[in-house]
Amino acid sequence: MVYIQPTLYNNTSCLSPLQSTSQPKMKIEQEKRYALLLACKDSDYVKKKYNGYFNVFLEAFEDEGETWDLFRVVEEEFPAMEDLHKYEGFVVSGSPYDAYGNDLWILRLCSLIQTLDAMHKRVLGICFGHQVLCRALGGQVGKACGGWDIGIRKVIMQDESRHFKFSERLEVIPKCVSIIECHQDEVWQVPIRAEVIASSDKTRIEMFSIGDHILGIQGHPEYNKDILHSLIDRLLANESICNCFADDVKASLEEAEADKEFLEKLCKSFLKGE
Repeated sequence: MVYIQPTLYNNTSCLSPLQSTSQPKMKIEQEKRYALLLACKDSDYVKKKYNGYFNVFLEAFEDEGETWDLFRVVEEEFPAMEDLHKYEGFVVSGSPYDAYGNDLWILRLCSLIQTLDAMHKRVLGICFGHQVLCRALGGQVGKACGGWDIGIRKVIMQDESRHFKFSERLEVIPKCVSIIECHQDEVWQVPIRAEVIASSDKTRIEMFSIGDHILGIQGHPEYNKDILHSLIDRLLANESICNCFADDVKASLEEAEADKEFLEKLCKSFLKGE
């Protein structure tokens, strides 16, 4: 495992005095800004039907009056370090790449995550994002012992968490939550400061948190079944999975539904600090 020493950046701003004291002072509410760190390239299908993964995430997580910026980290597009303080929160997407790989952009992403953690910025990691959060902050990730996990899986939420506080927006926390999964890697061991807040019979660490500013989710709260079907077809085409496995997964999707509304509320309430 490669652990990268974070680089800390201090950001200061200067406010100019009012030129005229005759004008009443007005309180200016700062616009809330968020960033998607996209770790995958848009598939042809998602580009055609959804105009890219960025819009899939906006549909799931955006609230009125917010600004969201897209950084294609898989293509070496990163936010400027001097701009990090402008963002309320960051989302790290899924990816076909291995979170334990040593591609330059993955190492750079690990360094950025360490800096955001030191700044106490809210970071939500999804699938690959969940795994790379773990790696960057001192945990261990690798190939899933049980092989591919694709479909809609029930995860068990912890009755009580020591540090992670669920938002009042959620009202009731269900014991089991169904979520779309599509991964062959997993978190083996969470960082020392982390706590596991959900698990399943397939994956021991489905969700983990660090304080109130880091949240990793192995599944895909932003996906719908249509997107999952297209991913299954792509995995079949590149021979990552076999026909029998794909047929079984597709059949299971007809009888199951993800708890998309709850999962989106969970992610939103975390990102907005509610």
